[in-house]
Amino acid sequence: MNKAQLIQELNFKAVRSSGAGGQHVNKVSTKIDLSFSLEDSNGLTTTEKERIYRKIGHRLTKDGVLQMQCDETRSQHRNKELAIARFLTLMEEALKVKKKRRKTKPSRSSIEKRLKHKKKNAQKKTNRGKPQID
Repeated sequence: MNKAQLIQELNFKAVRSSGAGGQHVNKVSTKIDLSFSLEDSNGLTTTEKERIYRKIGHRLTKDGVLQMQCDETRSQHRNKELAIARFLTLMEEALKVKKKRRKTKPSRSSIEKRLKHKKKNAQKKTNRGKPQID
């Protein structure tokens, strides 16, 4: 994954942010719409593209475009930085390969320890009962 190449392939669009904020919201375009075409990317290999598609395919459009938005701050530049950071972390997470789980058995001592603890607890609970008078 070539991060510099991926950042160059991103498309940004500044849009007016929604919600409360008074006059500032109505006249300034601070919200950032980020779009990235996975299929047209040159910064990713074909295996990386397949892995990303498998992991985050549900977030892609029918054309294979990832769209993200950021309108957290009142600054367009800060929103752009946040959107890029989110995009890169998403790509890194999607490219991580999970370790295969190897089956293991509990050790003999741990089994014995567990059974001893169970017997001790059972004995404790039986001792709490009423004594039997013969």
